[in-house]
Amino acid sequence: MRFLMASLILLATIATARAQDRPNIVLIYADDIGYGDLGCQGATRVRTPNVDRLAAGGLRFTDGHAAAATCTPSRYALMTGEYAFREKGTNVLPGDAALIIKPGRFTLASMLKRAGYATGVVGKWHLGLGKGGAAIDWNSEINPGPRDVGFDESFIIPATGDRVPCVYVENHRVAGLDLTDPIRVSYAMPIGDEPAGKDHPELLRMKHSHGHDMTIVNGVGRIGYMTGGRAARWVDEDMADTITKKAVGFIEKHKEGPFFLYFATHDIHVPRVPHPRFVGKTDMGPRGDAIVEFDDSVGRVLDTLERLNLTRNTLVVLSSDNGPIVDDGYQDDAVTKLGDHKPAGPLRGGKYSLFEGGTRVPFLVRWPTRIKPGVSDALVCHVDLLASLASLVGRALPDDAAPDSVNVLPALLGESPTGREHLIEQANGQALREGPWKFIPAGQGAARLANTNVESGVAPRGRLYHLDRDLGETKDLASDHPEKLTEMAAKLKTLRESPHTR
Repeated sequence: MRFLMASLILLATIATARAQDRPNIVLIYADDIGYGDLGCQGATRVRTPNVDRLAAGGLRFTDGHAAAATCTPSRYALMTGEYAFREKGTNVLPGDAALIIKPGRFTLASMLKRAGYATGVVGKWHLGLGKGGAAIDWNSEINPGPRDVGFDESFIIPATGDRVPCVYVENHRVAGLDLTDPIRVSYAMPIGDEPAGKDHPELLRMKHSHGHDMTIVNGVGRIGYMTGGRAARWVDEDMADTITKKAVGFIEKHKEGPFFLYFATHDIHVPRVPHPRFVGKTDMGPRGDAIVEFDDSVGRVLDTLERLNLTRNTLVVLSSDNGPIVDDGYQDDAVTKLGDHKPAGPLRGGKYSLFEGGTRVPFLVRWPTRIKPGVSDALVCHVDLLASLASLVGRALPDDAAPDSVNVLPALLGESPTGREHLIEQANGQALREGPWKFIPAGQGAARLANTNVESGVAPRGRLYHLDRDLGETKDLASDHPEKLTEMAAKLKTLRESPHTR
């Protein structure tokens, strides 16, 4: 009997150890949330109690980055472990673009699937669907897609909320489609007889400030034209609830684990149309209310983990695909009601910018069995998640995979104060971070983007900043340290031309 009891205890201990080596993984990927948009990041005019409790129970990184200052390249780098500027066609995609990740490629999802994880993606995709050179047929099975790059299950917004088609795609088919009302999409010319925002502004409940003046869906003008698919079209106010319910359902279905959930929220991207229960929760209009809605989605995911007794052995990562933007195409009071709220916090720039506000974003990691709560100043990036999580679950990287992904697992677990040595930041070109130093090369273009009023970071001469002394990038040190400027310019050139940086 003693031998049997001892054996059972040993088996339980081994099982626990194995489980701790392969935690469930939930990656919550927000859209356009800036460094200063959350309570745990210093925001005071908007309350985010659920995100804040995640931060309080885990590690908050002060120097965590998206790989680019816009969505598609950030998501590409996250999935592939490769800087997007190395691959043509990875800039912000239209809603009818082909899949930009080659089917069968080694990705974050396929790596975890090979390690025995159930893998699912819910929410914003924006990496293209279908084959290049052929128009997508939205009325039949859409291939290739998420399941061809490592996901077992998918429920996605094909591109963004402001782009057609305004439908969900579930496991490669448009969800809820009535085939007697087929979908057609065009980004080249008007199709069908549905009104467009530029021709019928009286039908709009939210006017556009720039672009977003094509087919009207749910009273909102979009980028691109679509006709048909009326039964399948989303209702903007219900989007957060719809995708959060799907995320919760995936966790419930795979509660025996291990599972990997990539939950890419639409909030707080435009059009910002929060559910009525969140309207007026802040005094900043729809942008502030959408932050509260995002926080609610986070809370429902965290509550699900708690209810299913999964919290202790689930690694939760929360971040954003790029820095913040206030006016991104709609007149939604985001500018007029911003007040003293600073979406980028102490940083300069935002979405589309080479300044730190373009890629430095909230970056939270919680895993109660391994990570002690605290704050880390380690330099880490979303491009590093592939190599780092591969190390965690004991999977080797193929030689030709994840060329820019650095294993920063010790930093993510709070076991090391240092992360990667250098980082290329992508926006209108590329900039280089190395320790506290930031180098922005000379470039051509407007210093401030016309439509969004964001500082681009572009200037006719190279600039140099020391972020430990000047986080806001206000004092150019190029003339004081010409040797450092030259050194970093040469290093950036070498790194850009190298197929591997790890």
